[in-house]
Amino acid sequence: MPDLAAQLVRLKVDVIVAVVTQASLAAKNATGTIPIVMLAVGDPVGAGLVASLARPGGNVTGTSVLAVEIAGKSLEMLKQVVPKLRLVAVIWNPANAVFQAQMVRETEVAARALGIQLQMFAARDREEIDQAVEAVSRERAAALTVIVDPVFIANRTRIIALAAKNRLPSVSAFKEYAEAGGLMSYAANFSEPGRRAASYVDKILKGARPADLPVEEATKFELVINLKTAKALGLTIPPSLLQRADQVIE
Repeated sequence: MPDLAAQLVRLKVDVIVAVVTQASLAAKNATGTIPIVMLAVGDPVGAGLVASLARPGGNVTGTSVLAVEIAGKSLEMLKQVVPKLRLVAVIWNPANAVFQAQMVRETEVAARALGIQLQMFAARDREEIDQAVEAVSRERAAALTVIVDPVFIANRTRIIALAAKNRLPSVSAFKEYAEAGGLMSYAANFSEPGRRAASYVDKILKGARPADLPVEEATKFELVINLKTAKALGLTIPPSLLQRADQVIE
């Protein structure tokens, strides 16, 4: 990503649009002058991309999906489905260092509050994903949380198949996870932040400075529950949780 960002700077583009934290950091490190519109960043202040949401203060602005703040929500809902839950495995990607560290930290905070013990398993690619899920089954974790990451989104069917094989209820923070067979997902709706990012580009091309454009936070979050998966695992979804769901897959 640093090489790709440097290439864009050499091309002297008018605006760089960077999707997710890792790409946004690469762009920011490559230029302090070309405007950067970030999209779907979990915690732009914590990542050092902007000084504050209201006053970005540099050449970066855009949208935040609050992925870090909702990291603990998935764990809370998992415990509603499995009330006696005590041991949860977490798959995370150390190659996506800044964002993943933020997500892991928030998940750990939520786990302590819920009385849950976490087991961390690192995975950077498909091969390591297979190894991680096999290790999870050996450690006898009762459930699985998959920290949202492009690598895991691309390999979601593999993760879900391995979780099903080991009868692990699993949850993640991207909608496609539950749609592909995971038990649940709780995530921001990415469509609106994408559209809003286009409005930032429009304003910047018309002369606005990124420093003067407040970062917009996501306002819509979606809970997707896969009842078919729940039944296969012998789990009952509480009615209160079903009522909150934006989508129920049967």
